[in-house]
Amino acid sequence: MSTEASISATFSDYLELTKPRVVALMILTSVIGMMLAVPGMVPLDALIFGNLGIALCAGSAAAINHLVDRQVDLKMARTRNRPVATGRVDPVPASLFAFVIGAIGTYILVAYVNMLTAVLTILSLVGYAVVYTLWLKRATPQNIVIGGLAGAAPPLLGWTAVTGEIHPHALLLVLIIFAWTPPHFWALAVHRLDDYREAKIPMLPVTHGEKYTKLNILLYTLIMFAVTLLPFVFGMFSWIYLAGAVVLGGVFLYWSIIMIVGKNPEAGMSTFKYSILYLMLLFVVMLADHYILPPTYISQG
Repeated sequence: MSTEASISATFSDYLELTKPRVVALMILTSVIGMMLAVPGMVPLDALIFGNLGIALCAGSAAAINHLVDRQVDLKMARTRNRPVATGRVDPVPASLFAFVIGAIGTYILVAYVNMLTAVLTILSLVGYAVVYTLWLKRATPQNIVIGGLAGAAPPLLGWTAVTGEIHPHALLLVLIIFAWTPPHFWALAVHRLDDYREAKIPMLPVTHGEKYTKLNILLYTLIMFAVTLLPFVFGMFSWIYLAGAVVLGGVFLYWSIIMIVGKNPEAGMSTFKYSILYLMLLFVVMLADHYILPPTYISQG
């Protein structure tokens, strides 16, 4: 292999450690959280430094997840080609990489954003990389439910990066992602049941079976649907958001029902894929509502 190819492969491997697609979805919700926090345009410094710091810390947490799960990853088809699991990146440089980008991200948030956002981001990093990955994931089939709070933080982080305060409406955004996480991830877990069973990870379909998990997906989807109506109930958004939330949530409910009554073995993966599209579109609808019919509650801080 040429030197140039080696450098390219190494860069790709380190980039993969950060789970860029997951971080991209987090940053989308962070950016929209920023935009929802102000009546006009987001200050450029908060937009750039806030999201850069959040992205680097999220990438650091993802890299720690690769390190901790490297033995488990080898037993799962979805993850067995990850850089640390295969040995393309050794644990020591991977650890150093995680520490460096996490430290840089934290410094950016402290120096150029605000301390509140830095603290909340670090708490999210610890929640995912330590509490969830090291403990909850292997301790209980409710790992996704309990650990989902860490992954639900980005819109709050975006909000605080702009305003420097925790607003109740920002917490509603967190609650939406928190309620979305179980049906989103359990749909994947059903599809990858054999992988999780082989890896001895106590995901709900492993410990309680597919039928029970599918029922829980439907129940949590109903909870999520109800939660997504709260921003309209509390005056955060108008009928534009309400219509979008009902339509998008209705499709989610359709897929959760298909998982129970249908015979399609790919229903779990279809539900999982739609859940990602759902969250993206729901936040885009929020943004459209915010700028078409601006609310009067917004903090000027």
